[in-house]
Amino acid sequence: MVALALVMAEPALKRGDIAVSRSDDGALVVRLRGAWTLATGIPPVAEVEKALLASPKPVRIAFDLREIGAWDSGLMSFVTRVGELAKARKIPIDEATLPDGLRRLLMLATRVTGQQARHAEKPQSRLARIGLLAIAAWGEMRAMLEFVGLITLAFGRLLRGKARFRARDFWLLVQQTGADALPIVTLISFLVGTIFAFVGAVQLEKFGATVYVADLVGIAVVREMGAMMTAIVMAGRTGAAFAAQLGTMKVTQEVDALTTMGFSALDFLVLPRILALCLMMPLLCLYADALGVLGGSLIGIGMLKLPPITYFQQTFHAVAISDLAGGVLKASVYGVLVALSGCLRGLQSGSSSSAVGDAATSAVVTGIVLIICACGIFAVSFYILGI
Repeated sequence: MVALALVMAEPALKRGDIAVSRSDDGALVVRLRGAWTLATGIPPVAEVEKALLASPKPVRIAFDLREIGAWDSGLMSFVTRVGELAKARKIPIDEATLPDGLRRLLMLATRVTGQQARHAEKPQSRLARIGLLAIAAWGEMRAMLEFVGLITLAFGRLLRGKARFRARDFWLLVQQTGADALPIVTLISFLVGTIFAFVGAVQLEKFGATVYVADLVGIAVVREMGAMMTAIVMAGRTGAAFAAQLGTMKVTQEVDALTTMGFSALDFLVLPRILALCLMMPLLCLYADALGVLGGSLIGIGMLKLPPITYFQQTFHAVAISDLAGGVLKASVYGVLVALSGCLRGLQSGSSSSAVGDAATSAVVTGIVLIICACGIFAVSFYILGI
């Protein structure tokens, strides 16, 4: 009861008010009284603005805070607004009349606002943006080349028997990149062969040359599309998984723990992934080639009414061993590119959950871009070599 009586006897906080006057030296003195808190409400600056418009123009603005009570960020907001009005009219503010705490807060707010203004006031020219993009592209290329060099050294240690990783991890990765990928590779390869056959059948039927659908599907799938579509599927499936796994290991500091214990992260984490995908991609490519040819036979036999023996004999005569070997070679290279992209982006990941997602996305994009570029290089090289 005594405490309650003391609280009731304590006078309520008086809402802050403003008194504006002129000093003898021509300064505008803003006298603040009462409580200047967000809870009690902050008076508007209209009275100060009216005094600034009066003649003669004040030489400076000073604050008298001797009668002020409690204050918080509401007072800083009021002083900031007065400062903006004074700056618009080129009138200096005497900050020496403000409390030390308020001056430090205003200095911090001014510094942050100034940095934002500098960034906003300096828009980059088109040439500068082109230069920054070129620097970023060179940095990406340099990081990729450096990573390739480190992986080459890791393969050298593997050949000398000095690379350390667990065999069961390697066989688990072989299963994940091989057997576990069969369903999606089956679906995509079969549909790609079906689409090729249907598009070719529509055009060749006009010339009565529907039997050559088997040649079209066989050469396109075995020479190019089997390896490319398998690689793109693996980039979206396995490359993203590699990046997410290694990125999560970076977030949980497992990579740092391996380094601390004397294990090379490249040997222990990256090398088995590259080996597993490089070994499984040729097998997946051969499987995709077979499914693509079967998908084409569905159209050739079902829609064009070609005899099954005729369709498959035509395919075998059209597809050469060099086509099959070239497709398998491409698949091996694509597998290395997908694994490199996924592992590189995973090790470059930041230390947040969103960074892991960005690393997975970047791994897919990088892998697909490298696959398309490699496909173009192979096409030109095979044409020059007459393969």
